[in-house]
Amino acid sequence: MTRNKVIVVGGGPAGIMAAGIAAQRGSEVVLLEKNERLGKKLLISGKGRCNITNATDIEGLIENTPGNGNFLYSAFYTFSNEDLIEFINKLGVNTKVERGGRVFPASDSAKDVMHALHTFLNNSKVKVMTESAVKKILVRDGNAKGVELINGRIMEADAVILAVGGMSYPGTGSTGDGYQIAKKAGHTITDLKPSLVPLVVKEAWARELQGLSLKNVAVEFRNPNGKEIYNDFGEMIFTHFGVSGPVILSASRHLLSYDFKDIKLSIDLKPALSEEKLDERIQRDFDKYSRKQFKNALDDLLPQKLIPVIIYLSGINAEKAVNQITREERKGLAALFKSMEATIIAARPIKEAIVTAGGIKTGEINPSTMESKKVKNLFFAGEIIDVDAYTGGFNLTIAFSTGYLAGISCGAEAEAD
Repeated sequence: MTRNKVIVVGGGPAGIMAAGIAAQRGSEVVLLEKNERLGKKLLISGKGRCNITNATDIEGLIENTPGNGNFLYSAFYTFSNEDLIEFINKLGVNTKVERGGRVFPASDSAKDVMHALHTFLNNSKVKVMTESAVKKILVRDGNAKGVELINGRIMEADAVILAVGGMSYPGTGSTGDGYQIAKKAGHTITDLKPSLVPLVVKEAWARELQGLSLKNVAVEFRNPNGKEIYNDFGEMIFTHFGVSGPVILSASRHLLSYDFKDIKLSIDLKPALSEEKLDERIQRDFDKYSRKQFKNALDDLLPQKLIPVIIYLSGINAEKAVNQITREERKGLAALFKSMEATIIAARPIKEAIVTAGGIKTGEINPSTMESKKVKNLFFAGEIIDVDAYTGGFNLTIAFSTGYLAGISCGAEAEAD
């Protein structure tokens, strides 16, 4: 009996997992990647450390996937985060768990993860073809029968898995061409928007703080009507356009429906202290520096770069002697520390987002197999599907889990034959 032939399009984590698993189940697999090497986006994930997954339970995975998380139940139960950790460990990569359940390689190196995935492909006897961009899926009589490459080459197959990523970080190969390929095959593409993306701030003072990282701050986002949209605690950073960092990126997913416009960001610089306790702390510092000018009395409370901005926002004369600052001014300063406000007016372009929100409509995909409901023997995996999650290892988990499910499903009929 001839072996089932499978073509996997896309050499990221979803495509690699799908290809290796399909091959281990007896299929003859070719993995096509348009770049000169595999896994370019994985290598820069987690700032080069690769946040492989998260150590939460499956309900936690779903809860942290605001973009159609319920679609992923079968994928997560078939190949869970625990399965993924065991899979990576067996390939020789030890892992560790950090704050928030984030799972990283013990070496802090994404290169080690990528090397392990190359080993996985080699051991599974997957044929890898780089610099092989796909133009379209070949569909005959409602069945996927192979692909046509950009150079005109036709490659026949019994099943095709499309796992080419989204539109974020186009330099890694995620240029959105997969959406057009899927669309030509008859699929609906939902609105594509940036998710986990830095945010643009209206106020000029925010840009003056470029490069300043704030740890252990609390943030709150409110819509134009003043209703809270999202709050979080952790790290953020000011940039030349506004704000970024973990708490900002996670918050951005909640601002999609507001189109990132006219959102108020409130930063609590001292979340561990109540406003009353903070006022007492400021009083102690003012007593300590009573003979100094206001601009020289904040060194114990704030990073140096933040002091001029706080002075500006407080409205207190920088030259004013500390012992002349009024009670009302001091209390206003404490209130400012607890709620430093900025206005979000836009998100950065989708090419700067970590993931793409939107993609192939989930209603057109069988969640139990990742097979298209429109084209038989066409499967999807990873970011190209309309699913997206927060930061913390959840998006890579989606890629590996959907890739695994597509990989075990694509050759099922051939095996039955």
